[in-house]
This record gives sequence, structure tokens and C-alpha cells, in this order.
Amino acid sequence: MLTKSMKSNQHIPLLLYSYLATEMLGPFFASFLIMNCIFFLVKLIPFLDLVLEFDISFADFVRAFSYLFPHMLLYSIPMAAMMGIIIGVTRLNNDAEILAFKACGISLYNLLPPVFVVSLVISIISAYISINLIPAGEIAMKQLFSQLTKEKIDKGIQEKTFTAALGDLVVYVEDVDQATNQWLNVWVSDMRGQKTPAITMAQRGEMSTDLSTMNVGIDLYNGSLHRTDAGQDQIIVFDNYRVNIPLQLPASSTTVVGIAGMTMTEIMEKVDDYGRDSERGRDFLIHFHKRLVLPFGCLIMSLMALPLGLQSGPGRRASGIPLGLGFFIVYYVLYTMGKTLANDSQLAVWFAMWLPNIFFSILTAAAVYRVANEKPLFPETINNQLMIFRQRIEKIQSRRNHKNA
Repeated sequence: MLTKSMKSNQHIPLLLYSYLATEMLGPFFASFLIMNCIFFLVKLIPFLDLVLEFDISFADFVRAFSYLFPHMLLYSIPMAAMMGIIIGVTRLNNDAEILAFKACGISLYNLLPPVFVVSLVISIISAYISINLIPAGEIAMKQLFSQLTKEKIDKGIQEKTFTAALGDLVVYVEDVDQATNQWLNVWVSDMRGQKTPAITMAQRGEMSTDLSTMNVGIDLYNGSLHRTDAGQDQIIVFDNYRVNIPLQLPASSTTVVGIAGMTMTEIMEKVDDYGRDSERGRDFLIHFHKRLVLPFGCLIMSLMALPLGLQSGPGRRASGIPLGLGFFIVYYVLYTMGKTLANDSQLAVWFAMWLPNIFFSILTAAAVYRVANEKPLFPETINNQLMIFRQRIEKIQSRRNHKNA
């Protein structure tokens, strides 16, 4: 009998942990869906400008927007994780299930393992998105819009028409072979960096795109180049001549790729090349730490959700969600300040970037300790000030409602 009882007790933690994890994951997925819908609408409006400019198909629109999702997930996942855990714990507390756990000798520390595991898994997913998916999405977005730009230029070049869609390059094509898409009898006027245009004439030509160098190339065959240099005319006969045209993508975060498109190894190589103390080297180092700071911040904020969710209860106002939003805002304010300090001060980059996580780690540990020992989340003096502030807000709100009535 004793052995059976011991085996039964060994299954209780696993059953309890799976139950708590289920209670938190349900609200997490609901919050995740709501957060991404909000971010989707925020991103959609500026993204439509690119859609109209490039006149892309619905399939390309879906592809392009899917490359933006990793950016949204990096911010929506931490918020959804925090809200999901707060809602799940609030529900357990309001139904007196937390009280039942305490009556059975299960303390708050016994509830930490499932919260930690759920938070850790979500943070690992967030880290994978930050380190791998965002750079991959940046490169894929770059390639997609490079191809769309090339297609836009290609469509703009019509038979028997002078096309000025390439800036200082003017292209005239006599005929287009529909089978091979090659141009026949091509005339190109190049005014880039010179007062007198260089005129190129060729029997055949075609357009190609080099995504690695972000260039559109016009390959000309069997022709001649006519150039005037310092009052002297030059005629160069060629079998194959290439005119490179750097792609001019719209100046938007959607299409411009810089540090965000690099891998962690490439970033550290740039740091070593420029030097850790140089301005450019610090920029790369800041971005390196940024990819690690936010996922770890997701873990800290998710653990903070446990004591916040316990602030509700029968006969008490549920304050966990507004407190969670407040802490979330404070975290990102400190994160922004950390980036500014890393950029503008002589502080070590790692210290400035990790300062919000260090502060919130201490704050989370203190909050868990106080709640586990049946103490209020905030000291009495802070609670009194918060009560006075809330009463003032309620009075102002009641006055406005009275005036409106």
C-alpha cells in the first residue's frame, strides 16, 4: 500500500504541471492571435504603398508579407506570453484553485516549474526567430523586391520607344524576340557621371539581374560604343558589353537591408574588422546583443506574469493585466534607453544592452519572493501612493462622465 501511495504521489507533480501548462497555453494562443492581428493591421497600411508601386500579384503579396512576420513575432510573442500566463493564473486564482493548492501544501515555488518551462520554450522560439528567421526574411525580401524591380523595368521597355525608366540611362529597342525575350537593334544613351552621353549601339541585347550585387545588367552583343572624352571622340567595337545599373529600391525598412540581414557570425566579423571601440563596430555589437536581449527579456517578463496574475482574487479587482502592460511598457522604455546609452556613452555595450534584463530579473525575483511569502506585491508606501493615484484618476473620470451626461 505504501509503495502504491508513493507512486501515486510521484504522478501528482506531472499531472499538476501539465494542468497548469494547459491553463496558460490556451490564453497564450488567444493573445498571440490578437496581437498578430493588431501588428498585421499596423504593418499593412505602409506595406500597401509598395504593393501599389510595384503592382504585384496576390501570391507575391502573400510571400512578401510572410517575410515581415518574423519582425512582428519578435514583439508579439513576448507580449502574448506574458498576457497568456497572467490570464491563466488569474483564472486559477479567481476560482480559488490557487487557494486549494496552498491548502494541500503546494506553495508558489511548486508552481514555478511549469511556468518556467513554458516561458523557456517560448523564449527559445523567440531566440530562433531573432537569430535565424529575421535575417533570412530580410534577404528573401531583398531578393523578391529586386526581382520585382527588374520586372518593372523590363516591362517598361517597349518596342520603338525611348525609355527613360532607368534614370540617366535612355534605352531604345527596335524589336523584341518574343520567343527568347531578347532585344533586337538596341540603342543606349548613358549620361551617368558625364556631360556628354556615351552612345552604345548593338544588334542584340537582354536584361539580367545579379541579386548578390543588387545590379540590373544590360548585356549588349555585336555593337559599338561612341564616347567623347576631353574633346576626343572614341569608338569601341565589341562582341559583348555589359551596362550595370544599381537597383534603386524604395527607401523603406521593407526593402533596405543592412545589419539586419547578416548572420551572427557575419556581425561579429564586422565587429572585429571595425574594432569594438569604433563607432561602426559598436553599431554592429549593439545589433548582436539586441538579437539575444529581447528573447531573454521574453523569459523574464513571462516569469513576472506569475506574481502579477496572483494579484486578483475573489472580491478583488483583477489588476494583473494592466500591471503587466505597464511593466511591458517600462521594459521597452528601459530597452530603448539601453540602446541609446550603448550608442552615445562610453559604457560597455553588453552592460548597456542587458541592463533592462538585469533590472527586471531582480524585480521578478523580488516579486516572486514577496507573493510566495503572502506579502503584497509592492511595499505599503508604494501601494498607498498607487491607491491615491487611482482614486484621483477615478475622480477625474467621474467628473468627465458627469459633464458628458
